[in-house]
Amino acid sequence: MEICKGVSSFAGVAIGKILYYHRGEYRVRQSMADSAKKEIEKFSAAREAVKSRLLFLYEHSPALSQERSYALERQMKLLEEGSFSRAVESLVMTEKVTAAYAVMTTRDGLTSSFRNLKDEVAREQLENVKQISNRLILELGGTRAQIDLGEEPVILISEELTPTELLEMDKEKLLAVVTHQGSIISHTSIMIRSMAMPALLDIEIREEWNGCQAVVDGYTGTLYVEPAPEILREYEMRRQADLKEKKELLKLRDRKDVTADGKEIGIFANINSLDDLSSVLFYGAAGIGLLRSEFQYLGRESYPRENELFRDYRRVADTMGEKPVVIRTVDLGADRQADYMDIPGEANPIMGNRGIRLCLDRKRMFRTQLCAIYRASAYGNLSIMYPMITSESELDEIEALTEEVKAGLREKKVPFREIRRGIMVETPAAALISDRLAKRVDFLSLGTNDLSQYTLAMDRQNPYLKSKYDDHHPAILKMIQMVVENGHRENCQVYICGELAADTELTETFLRMGVDALSVVPACVLPVRKAVLEAFAGRKVSDGKQTF
Repeated sequence: MEICKGVSSFAGVAIGKILYYHRGEYRVRQSMADSAKKEIEKFSAAREAVKSRLLFLYEHSPALSQERSYALERQMKLLEEGSFSRAVESLVMTEKVTAAYAVMTTRDGLTSSFRNLKDEVAREQLENVKQISNRLILELGGTRAQIDLGEEPVILISEELTPTELLEMDKEKLLAVVTHQGSIISHTSIMIRSMAMPALLDIEIREEWNGCQAVVDGYTGTLYVEPAPEILREYEMRRQADLKEKKELLKLRDRKDVTADGKEIGIFANINSLDDLSSVLFYGAAGIGLLRSEFQYLGRESYPRENELFRDYRRVADTMGEKPVVIRTVDLGADRQADYMDIPGEANPIMGNRGIRLCLDRKRMFRTQLCAIYRASAYGNLSIMYPMITSESELDEIEALTEEVKAGLREKKVPFREIRRGIMVETPAAALISDRLAKRVDFLSLGTNDLSQYTLAMDRQNPYLKSKYDDHHPAILKMIQMVVENGHRENCQVYICGELAADTELTETFLRMGVDALSVVPACVLPVRKAVLEAFAGRKVSDGKQTF
């Protein structure tokens, strides 16, 4: 029996067989480069990023085997030596192709030339070339094949996972997810939590575990590989206890969200795809506070057409009836990218051209989505929300586009409703001018994941900052309070839809601030409802302000 300690991303117990997921070789369509010089600069930046990632693995993996340690050393050396890089750069310069395509072509050429070698050292070196090539292509923007999890539900283990990879998996086949890399507040972890399954990070993954029996303890962050019979018996009892506790929580599905001292608050659900709709209804959420529309753009070869988008939104509207649904316009960029969009590489994408900035650069894409949302509004209680707003000038552009869309629908006699509009407050800039922004919209929704990292000036996915990152920092709570007060002064409702909304340690704090609604992953609706029912909002009637 092997026992590995990591970090829990979502609580719970899972028992089953392990499936080791290793990314296959990335394939990239041939694409001509606009500028060979820029492609070489992108390749150089990707090489440095991969070197840093490998160095971190080498220095911060205490259980690293001698074989794995040697492989990482060789891979770092390959990236530092000139022959591989010169081959890639030469191909970019002579053929005028993208860096990603040049890396793939160099990898495939070496594999074809040396695949029949019998020398073990040479074969190991070839495998190292393939691995660093795949990492480089991923860094530059690669594509991957559909992921097959097999017939039976599994505990998936992998070095790391991206949101796109998760979207390509059949979540009904996943019992739990265990990765080496990642952050508990990364987009991947958020998606896993929406699936309501145990998840662990910081586990040193071993390929030889593939097919082994395992137990995932999402409460203590522990993985047991080939557990002893008594461990299996103990965790089967814990799993049954979990099921019993969930049954008790299910009794709260039809309860109103009212605190012990009578304050009403809405508890809504965040969803990542249409697959989550049944969970929203099952857990009794008051509606959908955040529909992340990225699922319509990721894992495909071209932009979705208006009718595709409309059909999805109408399905949501039909399913939810008169329950409110907030659709966030697509938030691409950073770690959520679609290859066909050809988003240029950036040195710091989390601070780059993402969210509403990208939409306003690509107005045809944005207009198509706006049109689909307004068409679907005739079939339910839809609202629209814009991500990464930092200025009123962005709202000016959005309003102009929206008026164009509505005028076009009127001309074609297509029915639609005048729907509620809101913005994500996820930057200090938006928080600081929330008094002005609140005058122009119907609601503000605090995206605490990005708001926290931008306020703290810490990348939430940086493993070096894991012990320093504090999303309970007084500055963040003070900023939330300020946004609530500014919004209410303008008769604008204020919600929280980030991960902090599900933190029951803060539920009463948010209620005392005066937050109007909390939006969480479906599996967290009932635990948060329980916390609300037991909480005291403690509002000060005398001066109309809330305290915390």
